[in-house]
Amino acid sequence: MSNQLSGEVEALETRDLLGYAAPAKKAVEIRGRISRSLVEEISRIKGEPEWMRRLRLRSLEFFEKLPMPNWVYGIDEIDLDSLTLYAKPDVPRASSWEELPESIRRYYEKLKIPEIEAKFLGGIVAQYESEAIYAGVKEKLRKLGVIALPMDEAVKKYPDLVKRYFMRIYPPAEHKFAALHGALWSGGIFVYVPPGVKIQEPLESFFIIGTPEEGQFEHSIIVADEGASLQFIEGCAAPILKKNSFHDGMVEVYAHRNARISFTSLQNWGKDIIDFGNKRAIAEEGAFVEWVSGSIGAKISYVYPATILKGRRASTSITNVSLAKGPYIKDGGAKAIHVAPDTRSRIISKSISAEGGLTVYRGLIRVLRGASNAMAVSQCDSLILDDRSRSYTYPHTQVDEPTASVTHEATAGRLSEEQLFYMTSRGLGENEAKSLVVLGFLSDVLKNIPLELASLLRKVIQIEFSELGGVG
Repeated sequence: MSNQLSGEVEALETRDLLGYAAPAKKAVEIRGRISRSLVEEISRIKGEPEWMRRLRLRSLEFFEKLPMPNWVYGIDEIDLDSLTLYAKPDVPRASSWEELPESIRRYYEKLKIPEIEAKFLGGIVAQYESEAIYAGVKEKLRKLGVIALPMDEAVKKYPDLVKRYFMRIYPPAEHKFAALHGALWSGGIFVYVPPGVKIQEPLESFFIIGTPEEGQFEHSIIVADEGASLQFIEGCAAPILKKNSFHDGMVEVYAHRNARISFTSLQNWGKDIIDFGNKRAIAEEGAFVEWVSGSIGAKISYVYPATILKGRRASTSITNVSLAKGPYIKDGGAKAIHVAPDTRSRIISKSISAEGGLTVYRGLIRVLRGASNAMAVSQCDSLILDDRSRSYTYPHTQVDEPTASVTHEATAGRLSEEQLFYMTSRGLGENEAKSLVVLGFLSDVLKNIPLELASLLRKVIQIEFSELGGVG
């Protein structure tokens, strides 16, 4: 991991992380009914090759035909046709932070991103609204053949390489919002690490939604070729908005033979964002993929990292921590698909609901016939802090291979009035007591994830249950 996360811990100590949204001038802004002409206009503005234009239009056809997923609720609060679906800031892409307008730069400076990049990162792509506004990768990585650049640029500079991976493991026909993403995507990052190259310094992408009633649809692809390894951090945030905005991003992770990829996602959207995250990985023979995610902000979020274990001895670890404090919904989980023999998966989910919050876990473990000696372990724990809050668990297991070993464990706990009284009677404030209970509930997860992420999650929990009432 890196001290990048330690910097974010300090940044979280202010009550309002980014403050209120400040208007930024836009060079291009597209809104209106989602149609063929709108999609073609986005592709034209970007100067895309014909194959990408066709992919967008095929995705649009799926979007128009596919029904609304029956497990989605709350999305009706967003009128997609009223959103700004593409917003290009009126600023050229910068190679130094000083080149950015102060109104935009201050967001990243509050998050200490420029400072963190200089000290700890191998490279970063920063996106504001629909486009990358800053991109940098250290020269020593370039000399090793590492590609790390904004997705829009990669589509034109490395078309054959990008086409090999783009929406291959997360096709637009998957569901309505995957199709919407395919039609409207803009921004994101493309990373390719050549065979045998092991990157020690993490790479990062950071996304900010700075305008109410906006849609953000970035697409990121992370590829580690045979024997390569890297750590990747995805961060996202938003200032305080007066109306809802919509995030519908996608991440595709490809771990080739004996490669290792660690992907950490820190979702700290403001409470005016409806978040739809589409994340999927494929692990070939002997490869390892790790997902670690902290879902703290957002009004409503839907995130289910998935790994397809395609090659023999491939393995994955998926850890998710989510907090719904207040009238918010955190709907998340994980998926592990065992295709090859001797594959391993481990899923841990920890959710906390308080003050009327709702957490939902949806998990899938699927073992296909022929995936002999596959082993899958999942653990889902929920903590409910009051009688206004709820938590639901929907595990799903499909095992077609008799030699497989699959286990699932789920627990749900409730903070009782007696426990709260006991702690407060010994001098603790009510919020402090709740914070200690939550940290104790997460202790087994925190000791097994990177130190910097554990520190960040502790700080977020403490702030959420302080008298300040949250960070967003």
